[in-house]
Amino acid sequence: EFSGSATTALGARNAGGMGGDAGDLALVPNLYYSRRLPNDFVFGLGINAPFGLKTEYDADWVGRYHAIESEVKTVNINPSIAYKAAPNLSVGVGVSAQYIEATLSQAVDQNSVCVARQVAGGVPVASAIAGCAAVSGDATGTVEGDDWSFGYNIGIIYEAGTNTRVGFAYRSKIKQELEGDAAFANAHPAFTMQNVFVPTSVTADVPLPESASLSLYHAVSPALALLADVSWTRWSRFDELRIQYASAQPDSVTPENWDNSVRYSLGLHYRYSSAWLLRAGLAYDEEPIPDAQHRTPRIPGNDRTWLAFGANYRYSPALSFDVGYAHLFVDDTPIDASTLTAGTLIGTYDADVNILSAQVNWSF
Repeated sequence: EFSGSATTALGARNAGGMGGDAGDLALVPNLYYSRRLPNDFVFGLGINAPFGLKTEYDADWVGRYHAIESEVKTVNINPSIAYKAAPNLSVGVGVSAQYIEATLSQAVDQNSVCVARQVAGGVPVASAIAGCAAVSGDATGTVEGDDWSFGYNIGIIYEAGTNTRVGFAYRSKIKQELEGDAAFANAHPAFTMQNVFVPTSVTADVPLPESASLSLYHAVSPALALLADVSWTRWSRFDELRIQYASAQPDSVTPENWDNSVRYSLGLHYRYSSAWLLRAGLAYDEEPIPDAQHRTPRIPGNDRTWLAFGANYRYSPALSFDVGYAHLFVDDTPIDASTLTAGTLIGTYDADVNILSAQVNWSF
């Protein structure tokens, strides 16, 4: 939830509300399958959604020139092969076929865009303002695109003893090259006659970063185990979001300049009985967005702390169930976003996240 104010690129205060609750409810399905093969090999298949976001504001909110709807969905299909290379060492490799689908929309302050285009063409500011006086009202632009791309992953598990395991996992970057369409509503003839703000095809490159994780499992006793994990993600690849139009419309460029990020986590497993395994965890997750000036209302994230609880119930040797709940405490999040055509959005976000998960495990 945003609170603050916004001004147009010409300095006028924007009318409108705070946008409502920009968060949303999402269902994120997962499926995993593994099967032992001869000669100490194991085949695995994972289908999941490694990246995704959804924010949506009221269409008339004060920050509508920066964002209204933002949605990104990914589906990752990941077959893999693992091999027990030694009694205490297992290695695995896999390939990822990843689909991405994105939708971005925002309002367009046509008067400010008109002035900015004329000034960029060498017209004095006062003359540009006078010449664009008749170009008023908001247009709305929506961009949609999708793509398939590919990557790989590797993993190692080393058993340092009967009670201790160390794991390492690496996932490669995947460069998504989205293709799609842009549509505009209520565009002024001053633009459409110049082949701007008209329906057209678009392209956009989105680098989804590589990551590396180092994890530790140690059984303190038959009933108690401790876990730890450090995960690094190379978000510095995401330096800008550039949308290219096939029409005469210039590229839409949003500087991002994200930093690499690290997540630290600790966990606890407690074997309450032969049927029940209880879990708890705590994590600190760094935000890759470097500062308030590079934060956008599309992704108003910040550093967050995870507190999680869960349990596994074994119904039979072949069937068990997992449930889990996590609450993410998100630091108060300042934003000071400014562009030549959208104006300035200044304020603070108050946010938290709740995650509820359930899983069925079936051995056959």
